[in-house]
Amino acid sequence: MSKLKIDDLRKIKERVRRTTMLRKGAGRAKIIVHMGTCGIAAGARTIMDAFIKIIEEQDVKDVILTTSGCAGLCSREPMVTVELANESPVKYVDLTAEKTRKIFAEHLVNGNIVEEFALAIGHETTH
Repeated sequence: MSKLKIDDLRKIKERVRRTTMLRKGAGRAKIIVHMGTCGIAAGARTIMDAFIKIIEEQDVKDVILTTSGCAGLCSREPMVTVELANESPVKYVDLTAEKTRKIFAEHLVNGNIVEEFALAIGHETTH
């Protein structure tokens, strides 16, 4: 993979800006791509690009696409968390660009969790 140049980063930034809503609560769903060092090394950028492409293709306006750091499960990267309004979040693991299409179609569009890729449902809690 070639190194990114400043101009490449600007293009990515503008594309993401056009396809995401950043205000909390502005969408019916939120996709969080975990992009800690381990996630990036495992392919999280490819996952982010795949979701951006789907959102652009389908002209989706009500899904927030954002990133976070490491989720603490490095061996299961790349991973995303999907949150639908008024439902528990779902953490998907061991992702590929192809799997993101199924997650988008089944979970984000139809509301059905893709259990074969899901690791956990619900919020993490501290005891």
